Amino acid sequence: MVLQARGANVPDREAAQDQALKAAEELFYSRGIQAVGMDAVRNASGLSLKRLYQLFPSKEALVLEFLDRRDRRWRQALAHYVDARTTPEDQVVAVFEWLHTWFSEPGYRGCAFINSFGELGGISPEVAARARRHKQAFRDYLVALVTATGRPAALGDQLVLLAEGAITTAAITGTSQPATQARDAARLLMLAYSRDNGERPDVSQQTGE
Repeated sequence: MVLQARGANVPDREAAQDQALKAAEELFYSRGIQAVGMDAVRNASGLSLKRLYQLFPSKEALVLEFLDRRDRRWRQALAHYVDARTTPEDQVVAVFEWLHTWFSEPGYRGCAFINSFGELGGISPEVAARARRHKQAFRDYLVALVTATGRPAALGDQLVLLAEGAITTAAITGTSQPATQARDAARLLMLAYSRDNGERPDVSQQTGE
């Protein structure tokens, strides 16, 4: 009977955690982490403050779980979109097309990891580590896509900078156009590397330096 009672509480705990995280994610992403207190999460989630602290012993614990959850969903959504493309070149381009879709979502406010790092990176090593881990995972993913086309990893790093710049610019300008511009630039860079047989192109000749 005791084992059954404990087992019966597991779904309730998971459901409450999901309820709290959904509320926290919406609030943290739309308003900023430091502007949102646990009282606001309590009100939005419908959970009591006591229950909230039973699930997450501190606000930082809730923030870290929010970041972990968002990292998993973000990378899964990107990979699902990219995997639908058949050629390596199309998969690289698909990254920027997916960014365009993301930027077009209502309430888009940029990268949650950049935002959280800007707010808390200097005082929370765990938040800073989550942000670095997310960015490194994205970098590794895009570099792997690029090298699958036969082009060097250096190009992947350049495309990462294009993508990251587009993410921030789209948040500030409130438009999805940076994704299209970054996609076009990525295509040009891929073409430049292709014409140079996979070696680093001599950009100094192209810029007149």
